[in-house]
Amino acid sequence: MKLAPLSCVVACLVFACLAGVGCESVADATSGVRARLASRDESRARTFSADQRATYDAVKAAAHQMGYRFVRGGAAQGELEAVSGVGQGDTARSARQLSMKVRLQPNLEGGTQVSVRFTEIIEADSSNRAGHATETPLRDTPQYEVFFRAVERGLAGGDKE
Repeated sequence: MKLAPLSCVVACLVFACLAGVGCESVADATSGVRARLASRDESRARTFSADQRATYDAVKAAAHQMGYRFVRGGAAQGELEAVSGVGQGDTARSARQLSMKVRLQPNLEGGTQVSVRFTEIIEADSSNRAGHATETPLRDTPQYEVFFRAVERGLAGGDKE
């Protein structure tokens, strides 16, 4: 009778060892995938000498000037999300929209660091498959420079909303 519980203990130990080895390889694979996705999804950042509230106001005005509609965020949260209007995509029945995500953080040397990420949202067949869209980060787009210049002008007092 004591032999059956002993074999169960041995089987459990073997299973635990094998499961532990498997978890490490899964964790390594998962961290590799996350690293590749993070590198594709990098944002661009600039530091401005103004405080966070003034910088947020300039960011919001810049987004508005670029044709983006405010979705959520605030100066206290240090975030702003906005989307462009929905336009026609490259193929028939497709839709295209741009998304802007901005993060504001106080800088150690003073001022505010602004990080922005633009993504393109494409819905391949908006009439038959509504809600099935793909989101792709925009890397080589002039939107980043246009945005940062508009923020600089807003902080200099050149643009009012």
